[in-house]
Amino acid sequence: MTDIAAIAFGAAIAIFSSGCSSIGEAMVITKAIDGMARNPEASGKLRSSMIIGAALVETCGIYALLVAILLIFVLPGSIH
Repeated sequence: MTDIAAIAFGAAIAIFSSGCSSIGEAMVITKAIDGMARNPEASGKLRSSMIIGAALVETCGIYALLVAILLIFVLPGSIH
């Protein structure tokens, strides 16, 4: 496997991780909305927990995107 192929494979794995985190974020939001529908009195507490959970999951996706961008644009220039 060449160096460029290894970099592309690593970037693909990072983007796959970003896609999985978006699925996780959708699950967090779905469960929070389901809980709000079942118990409207607790919607304020559920909403704040949902926002914190979604932010944490989104951070993982952003880090994966950042790794993919670094692999694609920065690492090939450092290979001699």
